[in-house]
Amino acid sequence: MRPGLEAKRLVVKVGSAVLAGPGGLDRGVMAEIARQVLTLRQEGREVVLVSSGAVAAGMAALGLPRPQDMPTKQALAATGQPLLMAQWREAFAPTPVAQVLLTAEDLASRERYLNAKATLQTLLRLGVVPIINENDTVAFQEIRFGDNDQLSARVAALVEAGLLLLLSDVDALYDDDPKKNPKARPIPEVERVEAVLAHAGEGNPLGSGGMRSKLLAARIAGRVGIPTLLLPGRRPGVVLQALKGLPLGTYFHAQRRYRGQRAWLYGLLRPKGELVLDPGAVRALRERGASLLPAGIKAVRGRFGRGEAVRLLTEEGEEVGVGLANYAAEEVERIKGRRSGEIEALLGYRYTEEVVHRDHLVLKEAKEEV
Repeated sequence: MRPGLEAKRLVVKVGSAVLAGPGGLDRGVMAEIARQVLTLRQEGREVVLVSSGAVAAGMAALGLPRPQDMPTKQALAATGQPLLMAQWREAFAPTPVAQVLLTAEDLASRERYLNAKATLQTLLRLGVVPIINENDTVAFQEIRFGDNDQLSARVAALVEAGLLLLLSDVDALYDDDPKKNPKARPIPEVERVEAVLAHAGEGNPLGSGGMRSKLLAARIAGRVGIPTLLLPGRRPGVVLQALKGLPLGTYFHAQRRYRGQRAWLYGLLRPKGELVLDPGAVRALRERGASLLPAGIKAVRGRFGRGEAVRLLTEEGEEVGVGLANYAAEEVERIKGRRSGEIEALLGYRYTEEVVHRDHLVLKEAKEEV
């Protein structure tokens, strides 16, 4: 049995290419997905649904082709979102559903992250099915077809799910493009996502983020200990069958487990600043699990306050990790390269000896492929 198949809490992401049908949303497919989710709930599981499809629904409603400019994409998302939710409401009736609109930027704020987590946990406790979509109407750099793949991975970390399921228009990850190579073979399991990321191509143009987006989602989830299962979303009963152990799709193993604040740190898109470390500090962090002291800091970049997240880099620009700074940027600038015992003399006060404490630090893998 694959680890995670018996998880009590699941995040299920449904792509636009799965939901789209002639003239708009495919009600039959949506009803079948809702049936499977409700069956899981009857088994005592909790399910959070991440649903694409708002832009596709807006395109059908207005009779427009896929847009190229951002304002039109956002207008279509605004038009299609209520249509998408109305159809989900009908598919799940009489079970109540809730709409939750998020962007990756929302999850970058620790306060909003915790608020979202509390809301989702309360919805699950009340027996409501949370249906999450990216807030395309207000998103800017994040909006592009397929972002919900990676958003679903961050949601999985947010709710501390035991498994992420990506329902796609492809059967599995293949060792080659099956559209071009009829001899391409599906890959049933992937131990490390990095090994296959470089070979990922683009998928269905209608709202799919492509296979690369799904691999990135599996990597995000795997880094916080959540395995991912990629499944053919239009196959009836596929979720129930896969969770019973039928070898469907592609299973991505998890690599490690971070919870709480560390899981949030690992998923941050844009820390507030950067600290460049000398080789000794890098070794201390990676090999001894040490805290970051001011003596190991070579340079300070960006503007950040005390308690805000910073990215830690080698002198060559390789990312070492992300942590919470105990001092603001201008303070670190004054104490960098100095011994901890000098902090009070340099600043007139001392919060802690460490610039970043190891309890508020997550390390990235060395020389990972992106």
